[in-house]
Amino acid sequence: MTSILIALSICAALVIALRLERHRTHLEAQHSDVRDKSEEGGLNEPASLHPVIDPSRCIGSAACVSSCPEGKVLGIIDGRATLIVGSKCVGHGRCVSECPVDAIKLVFGTSQRGVDIPHVGEHFESNVHGIFIVGELGGMGLVRNAVRQGVEAIDTLARRLKLQPPREEGVFDVVIVGSGPAGAAAAITARKHGLDLRLVDREVRFGGAILHFPRKKLVMTEPFEMPGHGPVRQKEIAKEQLLALLEGALQSAGVELESGREVTSITAEGSELARRFQVRFADGAELRARSVVLAIGRRGMPNRLGVPGEDLGKVTYSLLEPEVFRGQRALVVGGGNSAVEAAVTLAAEPGTEVALSYRRNAFSRVAEKNRHQLDEAVAAGRINLMLESQVLEVAEERVRLRTPAGEVHLDNDAVLVFAGGVAPVEFLRRAGIHVEKKFGEA
Repeated sequence: MTSILIALSICAALVIALRLERHRTHLEAQHSDVRDKSEEGGLNEPASLHPVIDPSRCIGSAACVSSCPEGKVLGIIDGRATLIVGSKCVGHGRCVSECPVDAIKLVFGTSQRGVDIPHVGEHFESNVHGIFIVGELGGMGLVRNAVRQGVEAIDTLARRLKLQPPREEGVFDVVIVGSGPAGAAAAITARKHGLDLRLVDREVRFGGAILHFPRKKLVMTEPFEMPGHGPVRQKEIAKEQLLALLEGALQSAGVELESGREVTSITAEGSELARRFQVRFADGAELRARSVVLAIGRRGMPNRLGVPGEDLGKVTYSLLEPEVFRGQRALVVGGGNSAVEAAVTLAAEPGTEVALSYRRNAFSRVAEKNRHQLDEAVAAGRINLMLESQVLEVAEERVRLRTPAGEVHLDNDAVLVFAGGVAPVEFLRRAGIHVEKKFGEA
């Protein structure tokens, strides 16, 4: 009887082991397929902060895979964790904390593609004493990170300012540049500390980079604590919800935004103990402050097409309110996720005619979900997809493009350009801030 029980136990164990092995093999095949498609589509190149796995330490527990809130960033291939869709990584870092053998570290850039990262030290202060860098500009994404950094930077400089002599007339305690989550959190915290502050942004309204996300796009995946509002416990929140939350928190704190003010330079004056900053704007105006917080993101100035007519008022480089283009003939230019998302969003507006122009013959860095939505819109006739095309001229009522079939003239009311942007590296360097290019460095 005992022998029979032992034999049955062994058989049961073998069946379970076989099923587990079959499941593992199936998952690895899936992950390998996802990686291959990601590399084929140019989606496995991480944007900035991302995990690197030490294969000599990894035991293939898959804790990092299951813990990632973004999903399908990491997978298990050949028994080891592997980056399979790097472009989806936003630098949560949860994979690092969940790894049981410390086989993962977060790095900036890759050996092939460097990333410009400004020097940020303790409490998010740059190498220039008195200038703080918070939010995405410092290389870390996520709303919760941006908010935390904005709060910590202001807490630090508030303690420091209490030890300094009273400020002179006409000198503010802090000028905060940028009104996204990091800038908003910094401004609200500064008001709480009783600091005399100015919150400025080159955009026409608050929101920072969030303004340029398509309508309904999710901008966070984890809860966070927003100063002036309290805990935000939703695990997902849409663009409109987050903008409304930020606006309410700023209004409750009595913080006003000075919109449409583009900072062109920041100059330090005096010694470190009595330093003052001169903040200059594109319109020639100036502000003086004892400290500066930069929360300007990494988007920088948008790349231009460099064609005649690009200065016409109908040309824009973002999509803030899709309904503004309702019933118009719109041309979207670009081949990345932003361009595809904008085209799909516009195509959903009643009566809007949408054309999407891309200079190459295929998309290489578009997420699978966006590609699927684009294919559906093209098949339904809502988007006129013009691959291998290039804008030659923009006129009041038309656009001239070069296509494989020759020059084409499109009737047109609006042109939306999504051709990337130039990171504010030179702006930072002119302010004396050290900027380093990171090639896969922790």
